[in-house]
Amino acid sequence: MTGYEALRTSEAAVDLSARGKLKITGEDRARLLHAMSTNHIQEMQPGDCRYAFFLNPQGRILADAWVLCREDHMLVITEPETRQKLFDHLDQYIIADDAQVEDVTEQWKLISVEGAAAGHRELPFTATGLPGGAFLTTEIPVGLPEFADAEAVRVVRIENGKPRYGEELTERFLVQETGQLQGVHFSKGCYMGQEIVERVRSRGQVHRHLRAVRIDGDAVPEVGAKFRLGEKEVGELVSAVFSPALGKVAAMAYMRTDAANPGTVVSIGGVSALVV
Repeated sequence: MTGYEALRTSEAAVDLSARGKLKITGEDRARLLHAMSTNHIQEMQPGDCRYAFFLNPQGRILADAWVLCREDHMLVITEPETRQKLFDHLDQYIIADDAQVEDVTEQWKLISVEGAAAGHRELPFTATGLPGGAFLTTEIPVGLPEFADAEAVRVVRIENGKPRYGEELTERFLVQETGQLQGVHFSKGCYMGQEIVERVRSRGQVHRHLRAVRIDGDAVPEVGAKFRLGEKEVGELVSAVFSPALGKVAAMAYMRTDAANPGTVVSIGGVSALVV
């Protein structure tokens, strides 16, 4: 596991080049993305970068992405697993719009520098949830810190409770359940899936919440394992790793409201766990 200590104590580079990069051009590019995503895209100015969800009509999460506004185009950066799905989704809904979607993933490398001591970069996101940022480049520059491998990035990400599409975020879930409300603008007007988001907000009906959990011991439970509070089933594990720094298992789970408060002690497979 390369780069784990560097991420936790100083900084490391992370190669995010596999993430999809969709270039949206045309006069209606901002209007299209505004109508298709959960955040306010039309008010963005060149240089702005915002996190957003793309939903299906039932309000389920198709993808999450960072939207970068540039002078003559918008760039949508999404996980490798949602690259083609999001391209097809956007392209399907271009009807009378002056907008074109182009997959430029292979034209750009995406590198982040992140860690406890990392500084800001062009784009305000990291893979682990630690300080730092990312930047686009055609060639990997010299002088970067050591690269962290995928295993180290995943361990630190789960330690920090940062969800990723494909593990903690999938089409099973609603945006309010994820807790990632920085990606939602609740007064921007209509967009695909907005009716469901607004209904959940207005009724306060969020029945499960994504939470970080610490599980005693070094045995990593299987995804899908259930948490219990007493005899009652209260949650489901969606990701877990052994954390060398914690000396126990770091996990993420969707917990029912009555077990989602930090400090709640639950169990999984007869082993004690703590919601954090």
